[in-house]
Amino acid sequence: MDSISKSRSEITGNLEIVFGDVVLGVHGDGFEYLFSYQTGGLESLVVKGREWLYRTPKPTFWRATTDNDRGSGFSLLSAMWMGADLFLRTTDIRVWVDEQEFADFLPPDNNRFGQALVAESLKIIFVYETATIPKTKVETQYTVDQTGRIRVDVHYYGKRNLPQLPVFGMRFIMPTKADGYSYTGLSGETYPDRMAGGVEGEWEVTGLPVTPYLVPQDCGMHMDTKRLTVRRSSVLANDQRGEISPFSLTFEKAEESFAFSCLPYTAEELENATHQEELPPARRTVVCILGAVRGVGGIDSWGSDVEEAYHLNAEKDIRYAFYIVPE
Repeated sequence: MDSISKSRSEITGNLEIVFGDVVLGVHGDGFEYLFSYQTGGLESLVVKGREWLYRTPKPTFWRATTDNDRGSGFSLLSAMWMGADLFLRTTDIRVWVDEQEFADFLPPDNNRFGQALVAESLKIIFVYETATIPKTKVETQYTVDQTGRIRVDVHYYGKRNLPQLPVFGMRFIMPTKADGYSYTGLSGETYPDRMAGGVEGEWEVTGLPVTPYLVPQDCGMHMDTKRLTVRRSSVLANDQRGEISPFSLTFEKAEESFAFSCLPYTAEELENATHQEELPPARRTVVCILGAVRGVGGIDSWGSDVEEAYHLNAEKDIRYAFYIVPE
């Protein structure tokens, strides 16, 4: 353990790691992150003084019911995933500093750390249990390097007798509505069975557009994405309001590309509205970085299911990874 408590002079661009009673803090040049034992995840992500999180990011399983989902009865068959989207139980937390596992990072054992540890890397894993029958689990691993770059590895454990998944990934809710976003990937809205017409390139989107369907439903999906940058110029903190220069946060692919949506509403807010005027005022930014997405169908809206090749089998494991890049 003593090998981890290095002096500042021994490490260039070091991380400071602070073990608190309910949070683990990570501090570096221009960034401050808090991982919460209580909420079960990354509770605060501050880059150059700007907070990027309104809620702790968690695994997400649900998308707002589409007309095709409704017609085929998919939402009824897979309704338990909406409950799993809302209620996750954190069952385990594990911490490594410089590749050495810490078994005593919780109070009162962590009282022996009288000051911040100086290290080159931090890895923390949160294990979640789903509110499904049968239950299964998801592991989310955050690895922070000295530049503040975070690699996020997500592993869904498939379980027999679970219904098909609508989506699987991580959901990030940001404090204010974004000015827009840019991404490297396919043009326009794309889904696994609706992406042949997408053109590869770099694309800019102004605002957070929501398709004005008569009944609000899932929209704005972007498949096969390599990079996403979200731009904001507003904050919640009263002492930081006024003339604010735009600031941004980037998500990058790891080994494989990802899918994403960037909307002003959660899936549940879209689900609860039966008409556009029932949607709440747009105050936040909801970014879903997804490793797997079910197709939307479109053969008809009267009962035809999505083609089998575009189903999302909940009995099989799903693994993917991406990076959060401070700018």
